[in-house]
Amino acid sequence: MAYEPAKTRYSQMKYNRCGNSGLMLPAVSLGLWHNFGYVDDFKVATDIITSAFDLGVTHFDLANNYGPPPGSAETNFGKVLKKELAGYRDELIISTKAGYTMWDGPYGDWGSKKYLVSSLDQSLKRMGLDYVDIFYSHRYDPNTPMEETMGALDLIVRQGKALYAGVSNYGPEQTEQAIAILNKLGTPLLINQPKYSMFERAPEKGLIDVLGRENVGCIPFSPLAQGMLTNKYLKGIPTDSRAGKVHGFLKVDQVTPDKLEKITNLNELAKTRNQTLALMALAWILKDSRITTVLIGASSVKQLEDSLGCLENTTFSADELLQIDGIIG
Repeated sequence: MAYEPAKTRYSQMKYNRCGNSGLMLPAVSLGLWHNFGYVDDFKVATDIITSAFDLGVTHFDLANNYGPPPGSAETNFGKVLKKELAGYRDELIISTKAGYTMWDGPYGDWGSKKYLVSSLDQSLKRMGLDYVDIFYSHRYDPNTPMEETMGALDLIVRQGKALYAGVSNYGPEQTEQAIAILNKLGTPLLINQPKYSMFERAPEKGLIDVLGRENVGCIPFSPLAQGMLTNKYLKGIPTDSRAGKVHGFLKVDQVTPDKLEKITNLNELAKTRNQTLALMALAWILKDSRITTVLIGASSVKQLEDSLGCLENTTFSADELLQIDGIIG
């Protein structure tokens, strides 16, 4: 039977305004960094994507190099769009990025106009799209003038290949510079996508303040520290975890005894909130009103459904926040 989205999809999700724009994003967005490449089960990937839409998750985040192999997540997402979601494109926010190594030679990496424009053209072909909603510079390039990288984002928006411009993995000073340049060009920076979790607190050292002051959206990725902030590792490293997969980005040596002790203590605190560790970690990100949406990954429909439970309680007492800081150290 042809897929039909749930009629209740917009009644069960919270939507937040993204910075100083008209765009509303779901409080939880789906990232396709893992579990959507050629090495993964396409049927499972399809079920996760359509189930997400059924639950009001309208934002799907990709990048040119997501897979593995690179490009395969976009290709698979394009297949799902064509078969299941073709009639609902205008209800979806689709983003992609370029900035990490994608092809050989001097033009397949970093932040040149040549690379960003060429990469987006390839991404659009893989997904079967005329445009994406948000296009990101995936990382700051110290060897390319910021004016060139931001000029490429401005060009792409003016060409109609993207509706909004974003940056990812840009620090506070780099973000301020990007904002200033894009404002002069007339294509405001919509959003910044930093790595942020209880174990990765760098955005608190100025970046979130900049985004709040400049009224730019924030969409943290890896809020669960690639699965460490879940119950997966409380009894060792399971073979189906990111640390247990040969193509995973989380390595076994990152799951240290010190991290395991912190995970165990955080899990005990989560129990007092009637949350799992994962739900507390996601709620902890969303407690800050300057956060527009949080990016989650999912390897199953059940994990996706469970993750959305974080929206039921995003309030923390001062004592709970002190306890979390004390555990993390």
